[in-house]
Amino acid sequence: MTGKPKLHIPRPTARPGDTPDFSYLELSEAGAVDRPPVDVKASDIPDLALDLVRVLDDDHEAKGPWDPGLDEETLQRALRLMVLTRTYDDRMQRMQRQGKITFYMQALGEEAVSIGQGLAFEDGDMLFPAYRNQGLYIMRDTGLVDMMCQCLSNSRDMCKGRQMPIFYQNKERNLFTISGNLAT
Repeated sequence: MTGKPKLHIPRPTARPGDTPDFSYLELSEAGAVDRPPVDVKASDIPDLALDLVRVLDDDHEAKGPWDPGLDEETLQRALRLMVLTRTYDDRMQRMQRQGKITFYMQALGEEAVSIGQGLAFEDGDMLFPAYRNQGLYIMRDTGLVDMMCQCLSNSRDMCKGRQMPIFYQNKERNLFTISGNLAT
């Protein structure tokens, strides 16, 4: 090694309150990337792993074959569920920080993942969620109080105190518990 090692801390292109400049990015037009059939082999579409699949245009309108064509009522329901998930998540994270529950894994920023998945499934489908999928339970009408009781491991705990906090389940709605494997 020649010379002294140097620590390089990159400067952000914009600070909070500044308007960011994304002109250096080469973005395809919204809807320009083709949507393959659902049964295509992954080896036949390596470009999708490298390209940006842009669905929304600069006016926030969905364009092209990736547009799911959701009606306004479904979009509003999804937004309400995402906000409810974030509110629940914030409350539970504060409870964990206050020492009222032993463990909590926040889903901040991943609300749309759970709600989007939930919209794609039908009511009778079996779901096997992972961590940070509180939105799936909320979307399938698992009561918030029931979910809180599970995290608190109290007498109303749906798992009877046999699971770690956030390992929810809802048998009536075909939502299975998270698998919490431990190595020995």
